[in-house]
This record gives sequence, structure tokens and C-alpha cells, in this order.
Amino acid sequence: MTEDGRARVRTEPCGSDATRLCGFIVWGSKPLDENGKPKVDRYNPNPAKQGRPQLGHQMLLGLKSNSDGRFEGKIYNAEDGKSYDVMVWSDQPSLLTVKGCMLVFCASQAWKRVADVAPGQLQGATDAPGGPRSDPEWAAKGAVTGSVPAKKASPAESSSMRAK
Repeated sequence: MTEDGRARVRTEPCGSDATRLCGFIVWGSKPLDENGKPKVDRYNPNPAKQGRPQLGHQMLLGLKSNSDGRFEGKIYNAEDGKSYDVMVWSDQPSLLTVKGCMLVFCASQAWKRVADVAPGQLQGATDAPGGPRSDPEWAAKGAVTGSVPAKKASPAESSSMRAK
């Protein structure tokens, strides 16, 4: 849970590179816009992403571990469409420290680990129905973001399909 309580962020190894840390918005305190519709990523500089829902979007963009064991990289803010430099680490199991910087100005937040499920929280696996969606560059190979990867047919199923 973010320090201000406005969002829950799921962190996990990135699908395309398990040495990196990715994070997704899985719950928001105000998921609807002024018209009662789900908020979308309307400020994204990439026009192709401007219609995607804010709920479930990727915000920690493949953070890389540094020599101190902290993760560094970019965090994306859908509220303004900008990415910021960030460092993330945990000194205790119940807290994640997130330090973001813009130019020379930096601020830190303490995100609290939560185990309960809030109403409306995404619970599915990343890139599966009911779960958050990876940005294409961080999705597991073969995954189609926002959907379940196609199941490969077994050799027996393949031969029976060819026979039909």
C-alpha cells in the first residue's frame, strides 16, 4: 500500500528478466473518473497507451539491482504521464522504501506490505485474466499482455488435430 493509501502495488520479478523488479497498480482508492468510468492512462506520451486502464498498468519499469542490493530505474506516474528516477529497497519485511527523484529533488515514501484483498483489487497473475498487464518489453516471452498465453498442444494433441 502506498504511503498515502491511494494505491496498492504488486511487485514481482519481471516476466522477461527475473533479475529485474516490476510493479503494477492492482488497486486504487479512486478507480473511476469524474464520469464514473474506469480511469485511463490519458496522459501517457505514447498515444497507443492512452486508452489503457490505469488499474493494472505497470508502474515500476524493470528496476535493476545495484551494488547495494537496491533496485534502481524508472517509475511511471499515470496521473501526469511522466517517468521518474526511482530507487526501491526493503530494510524490514513489512515496508518498502521508495525514493523518487526529479532533477536534484528527491523524496522517499514507505509503502506498507498488506496481506488482505481490498474490494476491486486485481488478484489474477500478471498478464492473465483478472491480473495486471506488463508493458510489452517486460512481459514473459510468448505472453500477450492482457491475456493468457496460448497453450501449446502436446504432441498427441497435435497429431490428433492433423488427423481431423
